[in-house]
Amino acid sequence: MSPEKVADFLPFQAYPDRKGRLEFFIHADGASRGNPGEAGVGAVISDARGRTVKELKLFLGIATNNVAEYRAAILALEKALNLGVGKVTLYLDSELVIRQLQGQYKVREAHLKTLHQRALEILHRFSKYSILYIRREENRRADQLANEAIDQKIGKTKDR
Repeated sequence: MSPEKVADFLPFQAYPDRKGRLEFFIHADGASRGNPGEAGVGAVISDARGRTVKELKLFLGIATNNVAEYRAAILALEKALNLGVGKVTLYLDSELVIRQLQGQYKVREAHLKTLHQRALEILHRFSKYSILYIRREENRRADQLANEAIDQKIGKTKDR
């Protein structure tokens, strides 16, 4: 389906880039209380004009913070793909996850290798992607959603 056709079905105004690809911006964060401990993920998907398209939150049960960070990115990237996005910019406050996804650091922990591979598989399905580090204070809403998921022990997405 062409980006113009996808835009007709989206519940917001989508703006394709110059090559006709929809572009979204994702802020994702994972939280774990105890490391490992109760964990949750949160993400905000925004359009090119900065408007929130989708907010996501999910309770994971017991997990480490690094697992939660990967799961947040994967959840948001999968949702962006389902929305028909061609280009995505992923903002994370985990330097470890970013550097592993960019190939700067090796993934040594066996339990992270599967998540790392899954995140890369999804990223490569976009026509173009960027992964950028942001400070925690710039990722407040995603962090808030991750903590709400833990507090409420919920596994759902919040539509906007």
